[in-house]
Amino acid sequence: MPFAQIYLIEGRTDEQKKLLIEKVSAAMAEALGAPLENTRVWIQDVPKGQWGIGGKTAKDLGR
Repeated sequence: MPFAQIYLIEGRTDEQKKLLIEKVSAAMAEALGAPLENTRVWIQDVPKGQWGIGGKTAKDLGR
C-alpha cells in the first residue's frame, strides 16, 4: 500500500488539497503499478509559526 505524507504551510484551500490528493495518488499508482484504491495520502498543515526557513519562521518571513 503506497503511502505519501505531505507537509504544507497552512493556507491551502480544501479544493487545492483535494486536487493534490488526486494527483499524488494517480502518480503513485502509475509509477508503482499499484491499484489506485490502495494508495494513501496524508496532508499535514503546519502553522506558519512552526515552519522554519533559514532560521526564521514562515510567519516572520511573510509566507
